[in-house]
Amino acid sequence: MTKRNKIIYWIATLWLALGMVSTAAVQLLKTKEGQGGLDSITHLGYPTYILTILGAWKVLGVVAVLLPAGKQVFVNLIREWAYAGFFFVMSGAIFSHIASGDSVNAIFPALLLLMLTVLSWYFRPEDRKIVNQSRTA
Repeated sequence: MTKRNKIIYWIATLWLALGMVSTAAVQLLKTKEGQGGLDSITHLGYPTYILTILGAWKVLGVVAVLLPAGKQVFVNLIREWAYAGFFFVMSGAIFSHIASGDSVNAIFPALLLLMLTVLSWYFRPEDRKIVNQSRTA
């Protein structure tokens, strides 16, 4: 992995982690304002209990993405699931805002986190990827 790719990976990953933890805090504390807060969720038509679910899974996803690299296939598998979860949550948020007729200003935070998710996943080092364990005959 080149030094440039490593820098891109860590910048994207740390911004992603910060964004997910900050929105998780807003959701877990059920604050009225803020991206993903109580007002936003009710505006989009979702039940308020979804905030606890989203917030808890975001925190666990950040832990999974930031776990140290290693040869444990299980850790890398959990990391892949965390990236997939971030992708699904952020793309769902984008489409929910579009369906509700929200402005680009309301859509941008989810779009930014989606782009950071893709960048972090794409530029992750080899030791953070699932290695194909299949054997050839």
